[in-house]
Amino acid sequence: MDDLLRLQKASQRISSLLNLDQLIDRIVNEVACSFGLVEANVFLYEQERGELVHAGVRGCPVHGKGYCLRYGKEGMVGYVAATGQMRYAPDVRKDPYYISCGGSTLSEVAVPLLVEDRLIGVFTASHPDLNAFPPKQLKILQALCSHIAVAVQNARIFQQAQHEREQMTSEALEARSIQQALFPRSSPYIPGFAVCGLCIPAGAVGGDWYDFIPLKDGLWGLVLADVSGKGTAAALLMSAARGILRSLAGNGCTPSDLLRRLNRMLVEDFPPARYVTMVYAILDPANRRLTFANAGHLQPLLIRGQEARFLSTDVGMPLGLGPGDFSEVEVEFTPGSRLVFYSDGITEAANPEEEEYGQRRLQEHLLQPEASSESLLADVRSFVNGYGLHDDATVIAIRMLG
Repeated sequence: MDDLLRLQKASQRISSLLNLDQLIDRIVNEVACSFGLVEANVFLYEQERGELVHAGVRGCPVHGKGYCLRYGKEGMVGYVAATGQMRYAPDVRKDPYYISCGGSTLSEVAVPLLVEDRLIGVFTASHPDLNAFPPKQLKILQALCSHIAVAVQNARIFQQAQHEREQMTSEALEARSIQQALFPRSSPYIPGFAVCGLCIPAGAVGGDWYDFIPLKDGLWGLVLADVSGKGTAAALLMSAARGILRSLAGNGCTPSDLLRRLNRMLVEDFPPARYVTMVYAILDPANRRLTFANAGHLQPLLIRGQEARFLSTDVGMPLGLGPGDFSEVEVEFTPGSRLVFYSDGITEAANPEEEEYGQRRLQEHLLQPEASSESLLADVRSFVNGYGLHDDATVIAIRMLG
């Protein structure tokens, strides 16, 4: 009965840990104390190396952690690992497989740690007396080793998952840093105009992008784009589209011509079912004029005084799907008028009741004289009420001063 109680208590204490190092240290110490052992060891099986690695030890003055035994070839541990059967040496001096650890051991048992016949490792228990493990105690140790095997397997799975999460987090942070470097570092200085942009990715990286591109004769190229999908794949495609667009923008293309050329290249390069929606505009500050073409993106919003209306183009499908043409719209600015480009992460942001922010709230907010890119995104966040943004939210605001 005492042995069974010790088994139950040891199993409970062992099963509560998920940190592999702490678990193995507790195993060797708990079992050694509970069964009066002079030595206890846990060896973990490394299949790729064909070795059993000493992962936990109590009492052995010779072999510390990291000591390795070859599978099937060295010691009682190697033999037990290969056969999958417990080996008991009532007198270690007579056992051909026993490897001395320099202690006072006279009897030793090695028990395989198995989970559904798959080898996890080997546990050994050593005693200073001859034939110190009667059959009943050997059965209890075997039962305990079944619990140990499951606990070790769970801890290794947890450790691997934790390592993968940390690696993914590190890679995601690095990718985010690289992507953020692709965005404008500051708002451009354009005489007579205030232009600013803002992007809040839903994840570490995203598929939204905006840019301000200085052109010849004081003109500026303004672009806001949204690649289909989310995460790393969308970010990679966005980066590719950005590079091509910037190389085309310096060639004096009109907005419609630039989108036409960009589309031809993306059709060839993009994988099936991937596409980009985009608004590309050229701002002529000297003439207070902006011309834009729209490739399947949301309609820009023009605010003049107390009027806010969406501007549509006649032709313009998303980029990367197939051949297409693009039409242009020209906007004449007046003092105080504003033009806003935005992504669907704003209008489709939903609150806990699954109600979307929508175009009407967008109009109402931007009609306020003090409205800005920052205030719009703050209003969207307030609307979702802690529910979180499920898509990248990006905005460019162009305002004529005066």
